[in-house]
Amino acid sequence: MNKADNKRGLLLVYTGDGKGKTTAALGLAVRATGRGKRVLMIQFIKSPERTYGEKIIFDRLGIEMVQKGVGFTWTKTPEEHRKALQEAWCFAREKVLGGEYDVVILDELNNALAIDRFPIDDVLPLADVLETVRNRPRHVHLVITGRSAKPEITEMADLVTEMKPIKHYYDEGIPAVLGVEY
Repeated sequence: MNKADNKRGLLLVYTGDGKGKTTAALGLAVRATGRGKRVLMIQFIKSPERTYGEKIIFDRLGIEMVQKGVGFTWTKTPEEHRKALQEAWCFAREKVLGGEYDVVILDELNNALAIDRFPIDDVLPLADVLETVRNRPRHVHLVITGRSAKPEITEMADLVTEMKPIKHYYDEGIPAVLGVEY
């Protein structure tokens, strides 16, 4: 990147089956905030009905985080998820295109786009996501996290990091750990 391009917003994608995608985005949000950047994190799957450690600390740090989901896809009806995804995408598109933020994190958007238990393309169209990425204001850094990133998104990205699991305590029967997963 030459000096003229260092003001251009980047598209960063954290994907893969391993742990750490959201965690990487959280670290980037903290770093950007430390440098005076306005940051917004939108969570597509996590519900505001549950308490997450990242939300607690972001509130303390003044980093805006909005949880627009209704939880895991098996916890609610397809229609509840479809409605939440549609509202989340409308909100996200408005915030990305509005240019108010320097960094917008679309947490677990990849997961949402990969749902195959029920139709989602009519409420969260990949073509609209790609158009929004392309047409965002020049200064906006966009971070997209979640498993199963679409090839169209990874092709557009300036950085793609794939988290690969080597070993996980889940395999030993240890459930989600407070302060580590949530």
